[in-house]
Amino acid sequence: MLPSHNPLDYPILILMLSFFAFWTAARVGAYFRGRQPEPEKADNHEDFTQLLGSTLTLLALIIGFTFSMAVNRYDLRKIYEEQEANAIGTEFVRADLLPAADAAKVRAMLVSYLEQRMLNYNIRSEDRARQINLQTSRLQTEMWSAVSMPAAAQPSPVMALVLVGMNEVLNTQGYTQAGWWNRVPVAAWVLLIAISMFCNLMIGYGAHRNNTFGFLILPIALSLSLFLIADIDSPRGGVIRIHPQNLEALSESLHPR
Repeated sequence: MLPSHNPLDYPILILMLSFFAFWTAARVGAYFRGRQPEPEKADNHEDFTQLLGSTLTLLALIIGFTFSMAVNRYDLRKIYEEQEANAIGTEFVRADLLPAADAAKVRAMLVSYLEQRMLNYNIRSEDRARQINLQTSRLQTEMWSAVSMPAAAQPSPVMALVLVGMNEVLNTQGYTQAGWWNRVPVAAWVLLIAISMFCNLMIGYGAHRNNTFGFLILPIALSLSLFLIADIDSPRGGVIRIHPQNLEALSESLHPR
């Protein structure tokens, strides 16, 4: 079962909405600043500057922390893709240990399974992903039956090796799926957006005059940061995605056979 549509899988939407929200927050801050009398503005300027600096420092730390979480999850998905390719390739070789008819059957199913795994990395549609997920589950059941039946008929250490290899193929797919579901926590996004809104509000409030260009700098920088984090964190919807180069290399090596 695949998770439902996630708004964070649309980085462009995050970019546009966050920019509008941050720019609006800066304008609201400037509005409240303009309603205060001039003497009160001058008295609070020094304390406000220190508070603004501290808040911006906190925001930078939160952005760095969230970006690090997204990059770590991206790297983990790359590792799982490599492990999955290694497991399929190893089991393809171990299939030679089976009787000839069973070996040919297992190798054919592994090739079909490999094609499904590559498709899973290249598609963007959630509906198509669900179809591939169902096809993958069906192939996994058939592949396990194809190796477990000969192993049960002729139990031996050699057959156990084939079973272990197939079990690794199935496990690595589960690890990959878990890696795709392991995203930056929603609480981290809420905190990041809340602090960003507050900082833009303070930027607008601390402005000495209504500077339209100045109110655009921080919203642009923050919205681009959120876009990059969401893009890296999204396995399927972002621009920066995992390319199944190890699976494709394995497919090319198996094609002549």
